[in-house]
Amino acid sequence: MYRLTLRSLPALVAVLALAACGDDFETPTAPTEPTIITETFSGTVTPRGAQSHAFATQASGAVTATLKLLVPDPAVPMGFALGTWNGSSCSLVIAKTDAVASTVITGAVSALGSLCVYIHDVGNLRAPTDYEIEVLHP
Repeated sequence: MYRLTLRSLPALVAVLALAACGDDFETPTAPTEPTIITETFSGTVTPRGAQSHAFATQASGAVTATLKLLVPDPAVPMGFALGTWNGSSCSLVIAKTDAVASTVITGAVSALGSLCVYIHDVGNLRAPTDYEIEVLHP
């Protein structure tokens, strides 16, 4: 009888181990990509003037700003930038001083935060200029 118990012991341990396991196994899921938010800003820049628009990111990822429209002259060079927003002003991080309509600026954020897009006359405007900027961000 002692031999029978020793031979049965591994089988008994296996049965007990399987009985202790539940069916709580969850299939791992792939990480989801952050939702991309599109924001459109528009306004008018006067000679020697500037405009900034603040926006908030919800996650890390790429930030793209496109100068979609300049009216009346889409080829007039403007200052165009992405920066951080402190609640009252835009601290420029990525900037171009020769932006025309269709110019794109791309950066990245590592977490949620307050950012801004900035447009200004670099000395080329003779009259007020309307603009439209599209920003894609997480």
